[in-house]
Amino acid sequence: MALGLLIAYHVGMYYVTWDWHLKSPFASTTLEPWMRLVNPWRMSLLFLISGAVTAILLQRGAPGWLGLRLGRLGLPLAAGVLVIVPPQSYWQVVEQMGYRGSYLDFLPLYLGGHEGFCKPAGPCLTLPTWNHLWFLPYLMVYTLLLWASVRLAPSWLERAGLRLSGSISALTLLVAPWLVLAAGRLALRPWFDVTHALVDDALAHAQYLPAFIAGAIFARTPGVWPAIARLRVTALLVMLGAWLFLLSAQDVPAPPLRMVYAAQQWAGVIAALGFAWVHLNRAKPWLHRLATRIFAVYVLHQTLVILLAVAIRPLALQPFAEGPLLIVGTVMSALALVRMCEAINPLRPWLGLPRA
Repeated sequence: MALGLLIAYHVGMYYVTWDWHLKSPFASTTLEPWMRLVNPWRMSLLFLISGAVTAILLQRGAPGWLGLRLGRLGLPLAAGVLVIVPPQSYWQVVEQMGYRGSYLDFLPLYLGGHEGFCKPAGPCLTLPTWNHLWFLPYLMVYTLLLWASVRLAPSWLERAGLRLSGSISALTLLVAPWLVLAAGRLALRPWFDVTHALVDDALAHAQYLPAFIAGAIFARTPGVWPAIARLRVTALLVMLGAWLFLLSAQDVPAPPLRMVYAAQQWAGVIAALGFAWVHLNRAKPWLHRLATRIFAVYVLHQTLVILLAVAIRPLALQPFAEGPLLIVGTVMSALALVRMCEAINPLRPWLGLPRA
């Protein structure tokens, strides 16, 4: 469901005024307040879930799990950079930089690292690129770091979990993580912006690595999920209050705004986890079927959003009709492609699907 929210968010990026690969002729600020509602916490939630999954895999200690895990992430990343993402970059240079060549003309430039696609008053496009798949190399690096830390100190996760279990409260689950994220933003935001380039992305690492580690610790903390569930309403109110404050704030200095942003970021994560524990913590066959395929849908989705947007643009549909059509069309076409690839065993790992 968190990845599903990401798909809807990327469709929204087509309609807002913020920089993105492709823009609707009807782009405006209308959706931007609602995008700001989820923007601070959507990726932190994914990293926290990933940290919990990684800690569970570490605990099971299956032989060769690290190589399998890195392959599960790395093969879709390679397929994405070489096959799935290039259409995104092609339509970006067509729309934003006036490129008039065909896709077959563009592909050698993309694979060859062409440096000539530049905006009139902006940076040049880096090719080849991972675009929306930036999450995967970050997750691979964080997985290696967690694995190495457990090799050096085998019981540190258990000790951290037991210590947290003995002091579970709003202070340890809400306030302390908020202060960690706020400190990272206060220290780094004046000099760094999020780049998604891995090696020069200090601000993103200061936000996502703590969320990943928190997820790993939560997975080893007895009683943490029910405690988070008890905080879900409080966290939701904090998240909504921070969102409204940031929307209405005028002439407020940057440091308080960064602290409020961090509050919305962490409170949104805790609220999502708490409500999920209450409402989804039971066997749901439909949820299991989606969970086995959603990673592959994530790998495909942004390219499909852009291709569908280009295909239906001549219809000149209004956003209230076109947007839902893009979401449904993206999900359905992605699921159809995933089902096709499921039937061809050698293709499955390249989309992150387990072998049959």
